Amino acid sequence: MGAREVTVLGAGVVGVASACWLQSDGHRVTLVDRAEPGEATSSGNAGILSPGSVVPVAMPGLLAKVPGWLMDPAAPLSLRWQYLPQAAPWLLRFLLASRRSRVERIADALRPLLGGTFEAWGRLARAAGCSDLINPSGYMAVYESEAAWQSDALAWSLRRERGVRLEPLDAAAIRELDPDLAPIYPRGVLLPEQGHVANPLWLTRRLFAHFMASGGRFERLQVEDFEPGPRGPRALLGSGRRLPAETLVLAAGVHSARLAARLGTSVPLESQRGYHVHFPEPGIAPRMPVMSGEFKFFVTPMADGLRNAGTVEIAGLDAPPTAARIEALVRHTRRMYPRVNMDGMREWMGHRPCTPDSLPVIGRATGCPDVFLAFGHGHTGLCGAAPTARLIADLVAGRTPFIDPEPYRPTRFRMLAR
Repeated sequence: MGAREVTVLGAGVVGVASACWLQSDGHRVTLVDRAEPGEATSSGNAGILSPGSVVPVAMPGLLAKVPGWLMDPAAPLSLRWQYLPQAAPWLLRFLLASRRSRVERIADALRPLLGGTFEAWGRLARAAGCSDLINPSGYMAVYESEAAWQSDALAWSLRRERGVRLEPLDAAAIRELDPDLAPIYPRGVLLPEQGHVANPLWLTRRLFAHFMASGGRFERLQVEDFEPGPRGPRALLGSGRRLPAETLVLAAGVHSARLAARLGTSVPLESQRGYHVHFPEPGIAPRMPVMSGEFKFFVTPMADGLRNAGTVEIAGLDAPPTAARIEALVRHTRRMYPRVNMDGMREWMGHRPCTPDSLPVIGRATGCPDVFLAFGHGHTGLCGAAPTARLIADLVAGRTPFIDPEPYRPTRFRMLAR
């Protein structure tokens, strides 16, 4: 199939990566967003590149944890009770996805997509001249208690059984890898084949700069609707403007479900609200990211400081940030790194688009052969952006995809998960 006019709607890391890959295939690409590229949710993540992120958010035993989520606003996963009626349909699918047999299939589907993380990111970063931002450092998870370790046994088993390299650590090995850590972690795991990005916003901006220098176009537009055509929209509509479109890639993050519905494809998508605290002059320099096994956050060394990011909050798009979650991140950072300097700390909250089965939506829109969907990555958006871009480019070109796209098909939500 020859070169196309392709419009990529959404300039987060998934959209920018897709625009770059499509452009490298010879397509004429226009990137569209209401904000500057990379400045929304893509700027605030933990920076983790993890081909081993095969563990879904919904795991067995989920139902018993819901009361705790409602009671504790600082829990690793929390749910605002006021938002419960709106979230109920999504939560039902989320609950069904937590069954052991379903979790195994989800892990099987995540591995081939995320397993291509470093290869795909390497290609994009080399082309954009930003390989310096990709750091194959590995990361480690550390545990304070045996109970927390045992509660994660299934998660580590899912990784191990899918070929993720794991190395057990005792207290001495943990201290050797990171002497600044508090001596409160008797057990841990090193994942040497993982890594991180020195600054997620810088990465997206440098990809975007390369895209523009290579002939790409960028349009600032808040898209509200589409002008229908026989194979997809003829134009994007918003703010009194009409922007012609031929082939469309929808990668608009948490806003994608609303826009996909306008195109006839229904996807259950929820905001997985994430938080971070960033310390510009931390006074310590860990060599790799560290995950708290108890509290499910990552502390990541970045080019401009140290960041503690993670956890999940289900509270919708409109609720203000929860102060208790920021306070918890600060408290846990101090517990993990007693010598950290918190002067100049910055706070952030953003909306990660999450499907109930923790799998992204990648494929053609229903009844629109010239519309391709690429969203719903949840906490693996940075990691999965480049492999998703590669898969989207394969689908647009009509060539054999580098992996089977079937597990990510948009139509999988027509019935409740089996």
